[in-house]
Amino acid sequence: MFAEPPTPAGEIFVIYDGMCPFCSRYVMLYRIRQLADKVHMIDARSDHPVVAEVRAAGLSLENGMAVKWNGRLYHGSDALHVLAMLGSEGGLFNRLNKLVFSRPKLGRVLYPAMVAGRRMTLALLGRPPIAD
Repeated sequence: MFAEPPTPAGEIFVIYDGMCPFCSRYVMLYRIRQLADKVHMIDARSDHPVVAEVRAAGLSLENGMAVKWNGRLYHGSDALHVLAMLGSEGGLFNRLNKLVFSRPKLGRVLYPAMVAGRRMTLALLGRPPIAD
């Protein structure tokens, strides 16, 4: 984890649950600064090679989203911290996200509740968990 964004890189991969209405809305609302030439939004339920890479690293996509940036994988609250550090200042959503997740300790406290809320929502909607 880092306090300030490292040097710019070519691409960033954001791996999220495409069946989760909260996750999908989050990635739609989020704006990442121009620190990456290309941003890839990847459904964690797909067979994308980065999804396989996340799983091979032993990270559970059922328990948290992932970000691959500068050749490194970030998971859960660490992934949201990276996005907060890269996020633009434009819009209420981005400002709120940055306020919360630019503070790693606060993110680690709040993230489990977010995951629990996601699981409960998926269960109520009759959607299956992500198979890790």
